[in-house]
Amino acid sequence: QAQLVESGGGLVQAGGSLRLSCAASGRTFSSKAMGWFRQAPGKEREFVADISSIGGSTYYADSVKGRFTISRDNAKNTVYLQMNSLKPEDTAVYYCAQGMVSWGTHRSNEYIYWGQGTQVTVSS
Repeated sequence: QAQLVESGGGLVQAGGSLRLSCAASGRTFSSKAMGWFRQAPGKEREFVADISSIGGSTYYADSVKGRFTISRDNAKNTVYLQMNSLKPEDTAVYYCAQGMVSWGTHRSNEYIYWGQGTQVTVSS
């Protein structure tokens, strides 16, 4: 069973940037898609971005497209989310997750291993 640990969250002013990291254990990291999701208080968890096993394909929610970039370093068992031009509506707990297959499915119910999350707060 994989274990995922997110880091890099914090408080940032609108327009600023943060880079989230997710360090994964387990032998299957390099063969599985990885995704980022977020959940704001009182709201359902939503898809943010995912990336295929070798990084050849990425997909983003419309709300973050052009501002966020997902990447991975399989040699380090780590996936990243670079977040630029942050907005207050980006405030949420951000979770990384490992998928069941090598391609990203953009659906939370097809990601089976989850980290504990890291808080991102964007002030006006």
